[in-house]
Amino acid sequence: MHITSKFRTTTIKKVVKETLDITTLYLNTNIKGIPGQYIMVWIPGIDEVPMSLSGMESDTSITVRVVGEATKALSELKTGSRIGVRGPYGNGYSIEGLRPLIVGGGSGIASLYPLVVDMEEKGLKPSFLIGAKSSNQLLFKKRLSRLLGSRLIISTDDGSEGYHGYASTLAEKMIRENSYDSIYTCGPEIMMSKIYETAEEKEIMIQISMERIFKCAVGICGSCAVGPYRTCKDGPIFDTKMLKVVQNEVGKSRMDESGKSIKVIH
Repeated sequence: MHITSKFRTTTIKKVVKETLDITTLYLNTNIKGIPGQYIMVWIPGIDEVPMSLSGMESDTSITVRVVGEATKALSELKTGSRIGVRGPYGNGYSIEGLRPLIVGGGSGIASLYPLVVDMEEKGLKPSFLIGAKSSNQLLFKKRLSRLLGSRLIISTDDGSEGYHGYASTLAEKMIRENSYDSIYTCGPEIMMSKIYETAEEKEIMIQISMERIFKCAVGICGSCAVGPYRTCKDGPIFDTKMLKVVQNEVGKSRMDESGKSIKVIH
């Protein structure tokens, strides 16, 4: 695993508005990581936040959805703006099996994009289901369509494009009707927990990307604890073996900023 914790400054090379509330920032730095890894991004005067890598090496990028002050500030940066970065951190997706299904919801599609590219380069032909509330919120639809053709499947909650309903519902149907031997998913935790339950029932290997509060990124502070794991270091990718240990927490509970256990609501 390639890891470097050295803090360095860089500038924004290019800004691409993907959807109404999602923006991709291309960085003037070359980060070589594993699909699924993340970096810590410091916005001067605001905060430091974890961001999954949506592109690596010469196309190093992060894809930001506005959910708070820090992500709003990130999404408003312009070409030439300076930020600080450290990482990559955590583990990454491990490619297993020959018939993969990938399921991405909302901004979680960004974490999965490098995985799809890696699979294609290795000669695998994954099916990729992407879901969003509406057609105007489907992330990376055009680039994924060019890459995958008919292997890109779309679902929208409001039925404005593709399957009318939740991605988790369509994923369950696809899993039952096809012979996938591996599943990878990133998105709302409730969506992922439902897909995990179906994978367990069908005895299919699954890997999910867990989102928790990351502060240190090296497993010291404990703010991202899930069962015995420190998500920032042991994750963010949880495989079947790890999920069996924490299945009573996934999609059900998490810690807030103060360390209090709260209900997972999305």
